[in-house]
This record gives sequence, structure tokens and C-alpha cells, in this order.
Amino acid sequence: MLFLESPSLDPYFNLALEEHLFQTLDKQQELLMLWQNTNSIIVGRFQNTAEEINQSYVDEAQIKVARRLSGGGAVYHDIGNLNYTLLSSQTGMDSLNFLHFAQPVIQVLKKWGIQAEFNGRNDLLIDGKKFSGCAQFSNDGRLLYHGCILLHSNLDVLSAALRPRTAKFQSRGISSVASRVTTIQDHTNVPISMEAFKEALAHEIFSSSGKTVQRYRLSEQDMRAISELQKAKYATWKWNYGYYADYEMRSEQRFPWGSIEVHLNVQDGHIAEIRFFGDFFGNGDIHELEQRLVGLALRSDMEDALRAFHVPFFINGMTEKDLQDLLLYT
Repeated sequence: MLFLESPSLDPYFNLALEEHLFQTLDKQQELLMLWQNTNSIIVGRFQNTAEEINQSYVDEAQIKVARRLSGGGAVYHDIGNLNYTLLSSQTGMDSLNFLHFAQPVIQVLKKWGIQAEFNGRNDLLIDGKKFSGCAQFSNDGRLLYHGCILLHSNLDVLSAALRPRTAKFQSRGISSVASRVTTIQDHTNVPISMEAFKEALAHEIFSSSGKTVQRYRLSEQDMRAISELQKAKYATWKWNYGYYADYEMRSEQRFPWGSIEVHLNVQDGHIAEIRFFGDFFGNGDIHELEQRLVGLALRSDMEDALRAFHVPFFINGMTEKDLQDLLLYT
């Protein structure tokens, strides 16, 4: 197993670094990367950035906004937050096996006398409050898993910067960001330094893998490629915000596997334009599914027609019936 600590606190660099390693390392090679960012919001791949953040506060506080490769919801990063990325082969691994990769965090916290639990989707909780979220991205037999851990982050800034949907709060019986998140440090009287936590987490992951560990050193060629990807993609407005046109119809629903919002233009009973947003997870590029749906007739019996579009592949957990209802009842 390879081990790398990112040399940068820049979210655009670190997300470019992740993708570079994902694309260039041998598919059978496993890697653990530990990384931190300065104040930033990292939005999920399928989210509408403008609706997830408090833009005026973000601008005032000079918080960077970046989009990651994986799905899921928006998260806040600062230097009190530790991120860990695991790359592995997808062979024999469920497409959304979050618990497998989150288990080392649970084990590490036990050593500090803290009881953490996995919530069944993609969050880790202490006393019912979220302190860690995780996400996955897979392609061509390669799996990228990453998690963010609130060790001693500033929750006041987190609450002010994020603007989650009211529907998410209502479905969980809570009223605000502040009421559902916590930090590890809030649950122990013993100060835990970032370096101590990094060392403990890395040791737990290496021990559970049972493999020899080798440090990965970024070459000049790596750095050039990462810098180019950072400038061309991760630091651009187009990738992080994008242009979202007005649509005639809009519908949002929440399912056990996540929330999804659809924007539709319909002409003569057929889909002319369509966009999906949400904190769901999926494989491939959601724009491919959107393009396939253009021209589809909106009918009460279109469930069979939707099967040809491989809906569950692009939106994990969604059935053709779910999508039919979402499209018909906008």
C-alpha cells in the first residue's frame, strides 16, 4: 500500500491531486492519502452549488468553493478537518461499501474512549450528531473513497457557510446545521492533536490492510500534471458553479438513498432539456443520462422505456418507477 500526505492546503490542488492519482496509478495499487484544506466548501458532483451555499457569507469570509468527483452533499473544510482518501481496485467490492472504509475511524476513536456509529448511508455519528461524511467514485474497475473528519473545526463558520435544503432537516426532525453536527474534540476532555489523529488513523488503516507500506513521492511530472488539471478544471468557475439555465418545471423528492431535484423543459409532451441535482451517489457521468432522456415522451407507462437508460447505474438506489413518478409529477 502506498502512503501520501498532500504537500498543499489548497482545495483545488488537492482535488486535482486525487483525480491525478486515480487516473494514473495502477488499478491494483492501493493508496492512502491524508490531506487538509484551508477554509473551503466542497460540493458533491451532482449538486447545484448556488443552492447549497450562503454566497454572500462565503465571499465575505473568503471561503473557497470547489466541486469534487464524487456525489453526496456539500461539506465544510478548515485546518481542524482531516480528509482521507483511499484508492483501491473495485474487484469484489460493492459499489457503495461505505462502512468498510469508515470502520478504521470508528476503531481509532474507541482508543480515545469515544463511541462512534455508522448511520447506514454515508455519515459517522457521535451521540446522534454527524462528525464525518464520506463519498465514493468509481470508474473502469477503480474505486476512490474519501472521508472528511471534523476533529476541531469551527462549527460557527460551517453553519453560516452552508445552506442545506429545508426538506433534509424536516426528514430528520432537526432545525439547523448546528443541531446535527459536532466535532470529535467536543466529546473528550483529552486534547487530540491533528498529528496524533493522523498517525493513529494511518496506523489503523495500514494494520487492517496487512500490507507493506511505501511512501509515495510526487515527481516533477506529477506536479506538472496536477497543476495543469487544477488550472483547467478544479479552479474554474465552470466546474465549480457552471451555468444553470431556467427550466419550465422543477420537482424535488427525498428518498432513503438521497435527495434529487429535476429541472425540465418539455415540448409537445417530450423532454427537450433536463438536469438532475442532489446529494445522491452514482456511477458514470450524470450528463450522459440527461442526454439519453432528451426526446423521451412523458407517459404514465414509460417505466419500461426507462429501463433501457440504466437509471440505477447513474443514480444509485433509484428505480425506473421512482424516476417515472419524479418526471410525471413535477
